[in-house]
Amino acid sequence: MQLTPLDWTVVALYFAFNIGIGFYYKSRAGSSVNEFFLSGRNVPWWLAGTSMVATTFAADTPLAVTGMVAKGGIAGNWLWWCFVASGMMTVFFYARLWRRSGVMTDIEFSEIRYSGRPAAFLRGFRALYLGIPINCIILGWVNKAMVDILMLILGVTKLQALAIVIGMIVLTAGISTLSGLWGVLVTDMFQFVIKMSMVIALAVFAVQAVGGIDQMKVKLLAIDATRGNQGSVLSFIPDLDSAWMPMITFFVYISLNWWATWYPGAEPGGGGYIAQRMFCAKDEKNSLLATLWFNIAHYAVRPWPWILVALTSLILFPGLKDPETGYIRVMIAYLPPSLRGLMVAAFAAAYMSTIATQLNWGASYIVNDFYRRFLKPKATDHHYVVVAQLATILLTFVSAGVTFYMDSISGAWKLLIVTGAGTGSVLLFRWYWWRINAWSEVSAMISAFLVSVALQVGFHFDTDKPVDFAYIMMITVGITTVVWLSTTFLTKPEPQDLLIAFYRRTRPSFLGWQPIARLAPDVKPSRDGLSNLLDWISGCVLIYGVLFGVGKLLLHETTIGLSLLALGLLGGVVIYWDLNRRGWSSVVD
Repeated sequence: MQLTPLDWTVVALYFAFNIGIGFYYKSRAGSSVNEFFLSGRNVPWWLAGTSMVATTFAADTPLAVTGMVAKGGIAGNWLWWCFVASGMMTVFFYARLWRRSGVMTDIEFSEIRYSGRPAAFLRGFRALYLGIPINCIILGWVNKAMVDILMLILGVTKLQALAIVIGMIVLTAGISTLSGLWGVLVTDMFQFVIKMSMVIALAVFAVQAVGGIDQMKVKLLAIDATRGNQGSVLSFIPDLDSAWMPMITFFVYISLNWWATWYPGAEPGGGGYIAQRMFCAKDEKNSLLATLWFNIAHYAVRPWPWILVALTSLILFPGLKDPETGYIRVMIAYLPPSLRGLMVAAFAAAYMSTIATQLNWGASYIVNDFYRRFLKPKATDHHYVVVAQLATILLTFVSAGVTFYMDSISGAWKLLIVTGAGTGSVLLFRWYWWRINAWSEVSAMISAFLVSVALQVGFHFDTDKPVDFAYIMMITVGITTVVWLSTTFLTKPEPQDLLIAFYRRTRPSFLGWQPIARLAPDVKPSRDGLSNLLDWISGCVLIYGVLFGVGKLLLHETTIGLSLLALGLLGGVVIYWDLNRRGWSSVVD
């Protein structure tokens, strides 16, 4: 793709703006660890929520979605659409609890909920495991996507593209180390506007290139006829007899994945950078609204521009060896020259927003939950900020090396899903059942990892095969659940004083904490479980109604589209009514 001097000027201005933000927030970020990692816990919901959306809109995301559509049609997106239920559960059951906890990272939670050496081991191990290898896998697949993009856009080799990517990482790391979370949040807002504007523009030009929506549908139906037993590419719900997603696989997606699996950005009950944004919110109300806005934008608003381009790529570039590159090829061939500089800036924005968050989040684990907790607990805030900056640089270079070993972005997604299978249930119940202890979590993590690896290495199950993926999930979740429940009952509960302190601090549901609640009669018991359940169901209706309604309208199926959209909006009305009925005072510190 030919870039003019004007295009390069646009790209340069984009980078200059980001650097300016970094220097603007430099003094505030360096004042304390709390400012560096949590922006002083003073962030409004719209900024925290948009930052979550921007972070999950990485350079890899449209490529991965294109690959899913190429393999399974629109319904291929159920690999991540199934997490709607988990996201809405985080909004209504967990966002307020996280904000009340007052911790700096979700890993620090281990030592306010559990006690002794098991809690310390859990905190230290998760800090290093999630902060370095898992975080670098995530950074690696984001790097891979950007490498693929640069190779096609600039016509350079993989090594040259990686060198450019390393330069972008260094720049992003520099901004992150200068400005802390405030800089990440503000640049995320700016980057999100650029990204959404350009992917919408690309979708418009891509659809025009195939003759409009109606012609696109006709051509895709012709492709369906050549696909064999795969189902329609335009179907929102998979043909359950299709080769790519038989009934057992779809069942696992909608009934198991969303609650049983730990996955970055969709952790059951919230975690990682999602939890970090909840911690930095002004209060419980802002924490809830930030997470709600994130889920609406992530699932209901953002996917269709990607999906439309993915569908046109099947027509314009059929039979690609690597279908994930179809998105980039459509951009190169059909985006007007006047917009190419902005599109390159948009991909840079998508890349940098995710990298900045992953670096800041990973550094928070390394510094707060390992270095400060175990190595140097009484240093100054300035010292910890410097160590955080060094940790950011470390993650930058380790992640660059991981990129060479990434073959498939969606494959890396599946790898993390199966290795985290079965841990989700203990992450959910630890808030709502007093009997869970540190060994419950430790045994769940170890069991999930060992069982999933054994199935893939010892029994040769392949996550790329739909039926194998389903069996890996079911077997791993089943064994892991038995292991952690057995461990819970075979080991002692946490000390009573610690449980009472946790109950006073976070005020979880009375139902699962009755023995402890009776020992703290001064704490007003939380009995809002049914209201949260109503809001959770309504939230799922809201997301799926708007998601499928907008999709049907775009495909010119007006009647069903408007009906689904109305159903989704009804879900939103119920949520608004219920939260106002309860009064916002019930969701504020």
